[in-house]
Amino acid sequence: MILIAAALLAGAGSPVAPKPLFRDPVHDGAADPSTVYNPARREWVMFYTNRRADLPMADAKDVRWVHGTAIGTARSRDGVHWRYGGTAAIPASCTGATLWAPEVQYLAGRWHMWLTVVPGVFRDWNASRFIVHLTSRDLKRWTCGERLSLGSDRVIDASVAALPGGGYRLWYNDERLNKAIRYADSDDLVHWRVKGTIVDTPGEGPKAFRWKGRWWLISDAWKGLLAMRSTDGEHWTRQPDYLLATPGRAETDRAKGQHPDVIVAGDRAYIIYFVQQSGEPQSTRDPEWHRRSVLQIAELNEAGGILTVDRDAPTEIRLARR
Repeated sequence: MILIAAALLAGAGSPVAPKPLFRDPVHDGAADPSTVYNPARREWVMFYTNRRADLPMADAKDVRWVHGTAIGTARSRDGVHWRYGGTAAIPASCTGATLWAPEVQYLAGRWHMWLTVVPGVFRDWNASRFIVHLTSRDLKRWTCGERLSLGSDRVIDASVAALPGGGYRLWYNDERLNKAIRYADSDDLVHWRVKGTIVDTPGEGPKAFRWKGRWWLISDAWKGLLAMRSTDGEHWTRQPDYLLATPGRAETDRAKGQHPDVIVAGDRAYIIYFVQQSGEPQSTRDPEWHRRSVLQIAELNEAGGILTVDRDAPTEIRLARR
């Protein structure tokens, strides 16, 4: 989720975000974050895929632990200290047993969620997946909308933004096209017209946002994060290196960064990403420890059209109350 807001300020004396930023207290598998500021309650709310990292595996190929997942929530007054908020109240009537990758945005006077749904719990990755649209007035009670028609039975990971000239754009992963990142446009947030592919490099979790006069898109290429820039949101220039490809030095941050969220605040931008715990000492004693994942935050930097992230640098955050 991308926020362009005056609510996030950073500067000298700002509190430093902990590592990890957040750890799910139920299954220890927080991933795929989407973070919004709720002015009605003066708090930040984070929605995330609640992977069941503590579920025993039948064998090494058993992936039931990433199925049967609810959407977890966390809440914060300052963006630094987060408390678990339970799972989101999402109607089963329009979704399914497995919920992934929420994308939450405030657009056209209400809250919207685009959610990846897998209709069941499976031992492998071969099931169909689709994206559904829900709306809410309060970020608590969600109302079913429509299932998106995007020309494929295997689409995941929505990212949505308002276009400067009017209308909206949706970026998503089409697994039937070698997990290419595609996009679609809409006038009303309900009916979508598939436009094409922006990059055929396999990946998932696209996050598109406007910052410093450009469009940017960051996606998870499973060897770090692929970054691209654009002046018009349609023609993209790929950055040669990958963000967060090198493990960090701090505890719980010692693996590549995955499936990002971005918060934009004026001339600053922050990236929230998840990290598998494969680089931690516990993984040498527990062969399933690597499935655990936590959420981290770092500041994005830009120079000459190139994005960089220093994940080992302290990340100062201050949320203004309003």
